[in-house]
Amino acid sequence: MIRNGEVLSERWKKMPLCEQMAHVGSEVSRAVHWRKKGKRDLSQNAVDRALELLDMSLDAANSFPRLKEIARVREALVDYFYGSNMYASSDILWQKYFDAFNYAARKTR
Repeated sequence: MIRNGEVLSERWKKMPLCEQMAHVGSEVSRAVHWRKKGKRDLSQNAVDRALELLDMSLDAANSFPRLKEIARVREALVDYFYGSNMYASSDILWQKYFDAFNYAARKTR
């Protein structure tokens, strides 16, 4: 029997990278939104979902440059939301980064 997580993982592997990253960006946007509203638990849930999606993208990565990019994004997100922000990320930086993927994903549809 195939569980929902396995079905999602298989669908995720078939998605273009720009679409995967656009979905991750949606979760990051939610995390930022809830953090600004002072809803720490909702923000943390969104970050956790974004990291889970990035983990699925890492599993689906079929080339070293793609793997490297996804791993660095994951590392920087963890640093921004849970660490000391040593990479000096900001809400606007993350929005701009993921907006490019959202634009590319919409353009290919």
